[in-house]
Amino acid sequence: MATERESKTFLARLCEQAERYDEMVTYMKEVAKVAGELTVDERNLLSVAYKNVVGTRRASWRIISSIEQKEESKGSEKHVGTIRDYRQKIETELEQVCQDVLNVLDDSLIPKAESGESKVFYHKMKGDYHRYLAEFASGEKRKVAATAAHEAYKTATDVAQTELTPTHPIRLGLALNFSVFYYEILNSPDRACHLAKQAFDDAIAELDSLSEESYRDSTLIMQLLRDNLTLWTSSDGNEGEAAGATDAPKEEAKTTEDAPAASEPKADEQSPAAAPAPAA
Repeated sequence: MATERESKTFLARLCEQAERYDEMVTYMKEVAKVAGELTVDERNLLSVAYKNVVGTRRASWRIISSIEQKEESKGSEKHVGTIRDYRQKIETELEQVCQDVLNVLDDSLIPKAESGESKVFYHKMKGDYHRYLAEFASGEKRKVAATAAHEAYKTATDVAQTELTPTHPIRLGLALNFSVFYYEILNSPDRACHLAKQAFDDAIAELDSLSEESYRDSTLIMQLLRDNLTLWTSSDGNEGEAAGATDAPKEEAKTTEDAPAASEPKADEQSPAAAPAPAA
């Protein structure tokens, strides 16, 4: 007879197939609470669930923010107030989802993490969700979210550099997201480029030792790192979108999120079902 953990994990897979991601989150939260360290499969299910729940709301926020800006530029006061209220409603939902996953990470996942891989994965995830909070926050709240994201990414990087090879897809995905954080949230293209280039060069130097099972994921993220470097060092890239851009960053394959326009920086996230997969 299946254990409670196995049953909840199976139900989460059913939810994924049915694209019922809010329920998928509920089941995987229960697994995280009752289990010790999650298996790779369980870890990915939890990540996919939250990425889809937050991803649809991030996409909605970008669309509504873009409409709001257009109405403001036209001086259309008739609709701006209504649009602003709706944007704030989406922001409240985003904040609730992000705080929910951050609580699960701090209370269950990070304390139980034993392997270097899982520690990097969870601290990277923590950085990602603080970054999402910083995307729409302003003033002191944005500063707090950005600081927390930086600390989480830095912790993940410290572990990754000692525990994971330069070609490991999770280490590469971390570098990809951390560099996008520098570019979009801290508006620091120099640091973003330095981090992305260092990760790419380190991986190239050890490409011969890349394992067969991670070859596709690793080379995909390396391509995204290179794409961002090309974007950020071009004249268009220097004028590109910073924090608050209306289009989503593109992100890694296995943990890939929304596919934006070719001129948007790419970051490594889980793809909501409704979004097209990145070209890579």
